[in-house]
Amino acid sequence: MAKQNERSRDSGGGNNRGERQQQQQPEQIVEKLVSVRRVTKVVKGGKNMRFSALVVVGDGKGRVGYASSKAREVPDAVEKASQKAKKSMIRISLKEGRTIRHDAEARIGAGHVFLRTAPAGTGVIAGGPMRAVFEALGVQDIVSKSVGSGNYHNMVRATFVALQSITPPKNIAAKLGKKLTDILARRQHSSSNNNKVIEETVEA
Repeated sequence: MAKQNERSRDSGGGNNRGERQQQQQPEQIVEKLVSVRRVTKVVKGGKNMRFSALVVVGDGKGRVGYASSKAREVPDAVEKASQKAKKSMIRISLKEGRTIRHDAEARIGAGHVFLRTAPAGTGVIAGGPMRAVFEALGVQDIVSKSVGSGNYHNMVRATFVALQSITPPKNIAAKLGKKLTDILARRQHSSSNNNKVIEETVEA
């Protein structure tokens, strides 16, 4: 009997260890290298050359972050930027886990970005650093446009400001003192009209 109890304890412990290992498994992080630039600083003794890297990271499930860092070698700069970006990740509320809740826009410096929600099957219509942000975030359908400056840093910052301005329906309902169903019904009606316009634009 004592041996059987020991075996049962061992087997139970093994199951617990397996569950703990599954819980402790690190989440899958998507890393996107947006740009690498060579930076030269003139000092008294000559010039110091370094590399600046801009990296976007995300879990593909609604969390995303970005950061830039400098180092003497490119791999070191990318690693430092990646670690900083992971610490500054934010969560964005997505509709059905595939697109943004509503249209948004933001301006940083001379850069101006527009984000529009899109129906299923549209894909990611974006270019350059904006596409990297959406892929790391896990967005599958979106229409975006960048106007003005083509500076990668400003485009990424403006995209993040636009994403952070997106408000979940429950927050809007609480602020207006209405039911969540009323807010969702109104949004579905407006989004259906916007989707028709987007489909006509894509076909044209």
